[in-house]
Amino acid sequence: MKPLGLFGGTFDPIHLGHLRMAIEVMETFELESLHLLPNKVPPHRPQPLASAEQRLAMTRLAVEAVPGLVVDERELKRPGDSYTVDTLEDVAREFPGRPLLFMMGMDSLLSFTSWHGWQRILELASLAVCCRPGHRLDSDSLDVQLSWRLGEGPVTGPGQILPITTTELAISATDIRTRAKNGQRLDFLLPKAVADYIQASGLYRADKAS
Repeated sequence: MKPLGLFGGTFDPIHLGHLRMAIEVMETFELESLHLLPNKVPPHRPQPLASAEQRLAMTRLAVEAVPGLVVDERELKRPGDSYTVDTLEDVAREFPGRPLLFMMGMDSLLSFTSWHGWQRILELASLAVCCRPGHRLDSDSLDVQLSWRLGEGPVTGPGQILPITTTELAISATDIRTRAKNGQRLDFLLPKAVADYIQASGLYRADKAS
């Protein structure tokens, strides 16, 4: 049974950097599908500027023509903070026996032992750690509680930490929001349908702020 990929984030807005990483993880680990999980209330970062409904709409627009990428609304529907461990528990119940592969960046892994329920996360899923070109993840840089889990694919079960070097696209949601606020063009930063949505709705524009 092929693993199910999972990629959580605020997606405020979703952009080509997110999508490129997702596709490369799908290809590397031979996934049939990868679920994008917009957060409702991210517990460890500032809250999104766009509403849950707007971020969901943008994520749907971004993946509608990308085979294998699926928009998963479960975190938006669940009350309270969007903890990864709760999401994985829910996914594991829905897909019993299916290996789970959760995507994250190298910076997130370095702080992973501060996450809520991190031990349980590793009982439920393996981690695909996306590394920038020229940056190597080695056991010396990890907490001793994680370093022994570092390895290579394929996904054989939960608890693996699997680095993957992904194409670096120097695109940030913060920069996109700033450009949108200033009325600048968003070409080649996001899928055209998402850029059109932002511009048509006036999302992130200073004169639209509440």
